[in-house]
Amino acid sequence: MLHISSKTKTFVAVVFSLLLVSSTQSLAHCDGLDGPVIKDAKKALETGNVNLVLIWVQKADQEEITSAFNKTLAVRKLSPDAKEFADMYFFETLVRIHRAGEGAPYTGIKPAGRDLGPAIPAADNAVSSGSPKELIKFLEDEVHNGLHPLYMEVLKKRNFDPNNVNAGREFVKAYVEYVHYVEKIYQLTSGNSQNGNGTESHSH
Repeated sequence: MLHISSKTKTFVAVVFSLLLVSSTQSLAHCDGLDGPVIKDAKKALETGNVNLVLIWVQKADQEEITSAFNKTLAVRKLSPDAKEFADMYFFETLVRIHRAGEGAPYTGIKPAGRDLGPAIPAADNAVSSGSPKELIKFLEDEVHNGLHPLYMEVLKKRNFDPNNVNAGREFVKAYVEYVHYVEKIYQLTSGNSQNGNGTESHSH
């Protein structure tokens, strides 16, 4: 069994958060036909067990989902067409309420097979395989790929002629981008991304 230190777990959470923030597609992971919400919805309908989908909604919305679930079970028995219509109605209801619980807008059910980028599949694969090893390697590479060029740009431009103002500004621009990247990772790692003490993060 792979032992994962608390430091590594924090690192994984931080980098994955950065990837999610930078990816608008990741926000729609739960509204795809092949996403985890609808996968559980299909299992629930086939088994008649509503508990399989109640985990995706808040407690306050449980009654509404249960009602929609029971109506769907009744309608889908009428005919194949009715089954298809009823199932989609339930999928849409479930995803809409799930998204609302996250404070996100509902924009419809998305088709299966969409390109979600590398982060979400890597996270899902780690869960399904039971090992975060490949995910950690992926995230380490992402941090390196993001930080290294910023760092090298600072080194390249730091020895500018003091009388060359334009060159100095180019150094400052590279330096600010580099420091902000490092600062963002630190804030997420230390839990200070919201600066709960009321102070603002450093800016240039």
